[in-house]
Amino acid sequence: MRDIFTGNFGIDPLTGQSILSEILFYLPNTLELVLFSFLILVIVGVAVGYVAGMHFSTLRDSLARIAYLVSWSTPMYLGAIVAILVFSNWLPIFPSGGMYSLAIPAPQPVTGVFLIDALIEFNMPAFLSGLQHLILPALVLAFVNFGLISRAVRSSILNVRWSTYVKTARAKGLSETEVRRRHILRNALIDATSLSAVIFGWVLTSTVVVEELFAWPGLGQFAFQAIYGNDYPALIPVVVVFTLGVIIANFIADVAYSLLDPRIVLGGQNVTVT
Repeated sequence: MRDIFTGNFGIDPLTGQSILSEILFYLPNTLELVLFSFLILVIVGVAVGYVAGMHFSTLRDSLARIAYLVSWSTPMYLGAIVAILVFSNWLPIFPSGGMYSLAIPAPQPVTGVFLIDALIEFNMPAFLSGLQHLILPALVLAFVNFGLISRAVRSSILNVRWSTYVKTARAKGLSETEVRRRHILRNALIDATSLSAVIFGWVLTSTVVVEELFAWPGLGQFAFQAIYGNDYPALIPVVVVFTLGVIIANFIADVAYSLLDPRIVLGGQNVTVT
């Protein structure tokens, strides 16, 4: 236990290499995929939920609800396989796997994140190739997980859009844009923020399936290979890293929650938003 908490994970019995060095090699690739996917997920989820809530009981609301219900009920492996068939085989828009085209020289690893290293070197062919390979697996992760945020935002908007303080803001002469941005959307984001940490954990652990199907050389694929090979000494540290990622995401969500809602007390003092 002392070794685990100090980062000494031992030697991988299958490769003969330090498990910590393997994790540090694969982790930046997973973070690149997860963070890009999470950004898409939040933007799309909030936008769909906002449209559904502000156009309650209309065609837009119905279409938005169908979209996030389909998202919610789609298994990760099925979404990935369908995406590869449609957008890589039938419509060859995106590559079916890998991080970049092997015909393009890879940038020197500085940060370990492929796109950032390509930008540091001003290697635009590598950057564009990496971005093209990143989009499809990131979209799959975002599509399968955005539904919960959309539902939360829609429900929150329906709860606040006819509330007393929203009517008061309109009576005071605020423009409709200000009312929607400062009083409706901001309050609707509070519930979505608290859910974002849970969804981040889902996205992080979903990489075990997505990275294997898209041949993405990240921590998820490393975990899949460890499971397949009964490599428990390598698998346990991966679970520890995933757990730490969820804990950090929860902490960030708590801080963001307090910034969105001034009534929350952080660190024993009231947090005010100017």
